[in-house]
Amino acid sequence: MKSIGAYFIFLGSMFVRRESFSSYFKLTINECISIGWNSILIVAITSTFMGAVTTVQTAYNLVSPLIQNYVVAQVTREMVVLELAPTITAIVIAGKVGSSIAGGLGTMRITEQIDALEVMGVNASSYLVLPKIVAAMIMYPLLVVIAGFLALYGGYIAGTLTGILTETEYVYGIRIDFNPFTVQFALIKSLVFAFLIASISAFQGFFTTGGALEVGQSSTSAVTKSCIAVLLADYILAELLLN
Repeated sequence: MKSIGAYFIFLGSMFVRRESFSSYFKLTINECISIGWNSILIVAITSTFMGAVTTVQTAYNLVSPLIQNYVVAQVTREMVVLELAPTITAIVIAGKVGSSIAGGLGTMRITEQIDALEVMGVNASSYLVLPKIVAAMIMYPLLVVIAGFLALYGGYIAGTLTGILTETEYVYGIRIDFNPFTVQFALIKSLVFAFLIASISAFQGFFTTGGALEVGQSSTSAVTKSCIAVLLADYILAELLLN
């Protein structure tokens, strides 16, 4: 409970003694490149194979002459949009971006760069952390959209190349009975996940003490706690928005 209280105090400290808008704008653009652009490749690879595997395994579990082939694509769509694209991508981003944020801030802490900023009267938590959180909340929903598209396309390739279903059946399956709210739900989850990953990772790195070993421990702790927070938030949002 003590660490949870410290976490919320840390969040509140970012909104006092802020710097000029131009300073935050430049920092946020740099963080968008670091968090978003540099993560596209791993997200693309993960989501494409995720969609392909989902299609193949769904077809394997729906072996029945009473079930139309297009149902495979329909199930794949629901799994990808509702869960796999936002949540699995969040786990990947927590491992890549979360550890990077915690490691970077932890290194700045043990080399006394954060202390130097505070001595100069700069609110270090606001100056260093707020742009990361804003950039994550801007770029992560875009990554989720890309992941969803590539996952469905990966399912299309796997389904048609293996003969599970035809191109027409797959396209029909992902279009039939489509509920637009599932996309809104995925984007809402992506915003919450982005905030949790960036803020928890920054909190772990910002309060690192010790040396290089502790920086590694902070990075590991950041990834672990971010994944737990994402899964917990996933359940809570499903209960609130889908029931």
